[in-house]
Amino acid sequence: MNLTDIAPGACPADEEAENEALTSTAIYVCITCRRASDPEDGPRPGLALARATARAAEGTGVAVRQIRCLANCSRALSAAMRCDGAWTYIFGGLEADTDAAALIEGARLLARASDGLMPWRGRPEVLKRGLIARVPPLDFEEESE
Repeated sequence: MNLTDIAPGACPADEEAENEALTSTAIYVCITCRRASDPEDGPRPGLALARATARAAEGTGVAVRQIRCLANCSRALSAAMRCDGAWTYIFGGLEADTDAAALIEGARLLARASDGLMPWRGRPEVLKRGLIARVPPLDFEEESE
C-alpha cells in the first residue's frame, strides 16, 4: 500500500497501513549544521540532533538519515522530511537537545496525511515556526481553477 492508495480525506484504516506509511518516511538531518556562534572546530550540534533523532525513531519505522549540508546555514540546525507520495518539508531553527521527538511526531503526521500535506493542527510548535519550505512530490500536478 502507498499513501496514494488511501482515499482522500481518509486515514490509514489499520495499524498495518500506518506502519507501512511510516516505513516510507525519512528524516534527513544535516550533520554539519552549527550556528555562527558555535566554535568552528567543536562538535557539530547537527550531528547531536541526528543522533538524538535516530534514538527517538527507534521502533517507529521512521528512517533517520545523516546528510552533509542542507544549505540552510542561516537557520541552522536543519532537517528535511519526506514520505512517498507526499510533500517534502524543510525545517530550521531546531535544537539538538529538545527537538528530536518533534521531528518524529512530524513524520507520523506526514505519513498519516491522506493528501500528502502535513497538517498544521497537531504539528509540534517547533515545526510550525521552523518551517523553511515544502516541496511538491515529483508527480505533482497543479489543480486548475
